[in-house]
Amino acid sequence: MRLAFRVSYIGTRFFGSQMQAAQRTVEGEFVAACRRLDLFSDFREAGFLSSGRTDRGVHARGQVIAFSTECPDRAKTALNIQLPPDCWCNGFADVPPEFHPRYDGRSRTYRYYFSTPPADMGAMARSARDFLGNHNFTNFARIHGKNPTRTILAVTVGEESGFAFLEVTADSFLWHQVRSMATALWRIGVGEADEGSVATLLEQEADHMVPPAPAEGLVLWDTDCGIVFTPMDIDHRSASYLDYLRHHHALMERVCGVLGEERNLP
Repeated sequence: MRLAFRVSYIGTRFFGSQMQAAQRTVEGEFVAACRRLDLFSDFREAGFLSSGRTDRGVHARGQVIAFSTECPDRAKTALNIQLPPDCWCNGFADVPPEFHPRYDGRSRTYRYYFSTPPADMGAMARSARDFLGNHNFTNFARIHGKNPTRTILAVTVGEESGFAFLEVTADSFLWHQVRSMATALWRIGVGEADEGSVATLLEQEADHMVPPAPAEGLVLWDTDCGIVFTPMDIDHRSASYLDYLRHHHALMERVCGVLGEERNLP
């Protein structure tokens, strides 16, 4: 039986999602977990595939991984036990034997969270609309010989829990494209560029590409493969790991606040 899993991960300790011989990656950990469960012996023969790659430090809540196995029930019940705490499945689906998560992916959505609130989110939102449609993204991505043209299906600038974010959906993306789009909009939001700068960068080739924003703000939000996933419960180790991260960052915020108070000492 061929299965598809919707996968979440905290990308901080991964050297990207794509398998590498000498580095810790999402695919590497996933294949290792499948082997421990005897779901398959050779990942190539099992047709192990993911919907796309994410760079080092990038997170996901909507990566899709598929493989074929003779033990589907074991995969559904035990994978989250075998995966490391910073990677877990949040849904599964039975799919046809020919299912390919990359080529069957209708669209992909990324969300980029900005670390500090911009001064003018309205200007960012208005400029973001210039990305809609089919454009040449040479100034917003590392091309490496690929076709620089991509079609942006939807784009939103919003706010959630005190954090501004950019959410963008396309049929496919280029390397660093979303992070460079985030940088361009951020510059507008803080007054470093005017509202017409995005349109100009889409129409005229610049001397240098727009640098990508830091990877830790980027989340692969969703991959639409035209299938419905049955929800899976997060393993207690992953839940505990997320709690640890929340407490750790709250602690560091307090420590930085205390250390910053030294500026006010006599």
